[in-house]
Amino acid sequence: MLGLWLAALRKSRPTYEHVWRERARLDLLALFRALDRMDLSPAEIPQRLKHQLFELDADYVEALWALDQPPASLDLPAMLRDTSAALDQLPEACARFRSHLPRRAHPLLAQLEITVRNHLDPAEADSVVPGRSPQNG
Repeated sequence: MLGLWLAALRKSRPTYEHVWRERARLDLLALFRALDRMDLSPAEIPQRLKHQLFELDADYVEALWALDQPPASLDLPAMLRDTSAALDQLPEACARFRSHLPRRAHPLLAQLEITVRNHLDPAEADSVVPGRSPQNG
């Protein structure tokens, strides 16, 4: 019985992992789009911290791509470990980025992020993942 449960858990794990990767991508996409709508100069945006968020986003794209690869072609434990580490970094990285924006930007950014996030199509998480097309599901 335990063996069947473990097999089911392993089988469902990619779906669980996909949901968290997709959610992280959509949250970052909302942040980036909200930031684009704001009246901030490049000097007011912490470029180094923004770059760190881009790097995390790239990690999530790579992880979503990896889910489409044949299981034997991946080091699954390493992929899960690296993805978990990247997901763990996101809240602190976003908070650090926001804290370096001008104070006047904070309320508007928070409002815009929510608005943008509520209007994102989940398929947009896959928009730059090689081999995936949001139009084809």
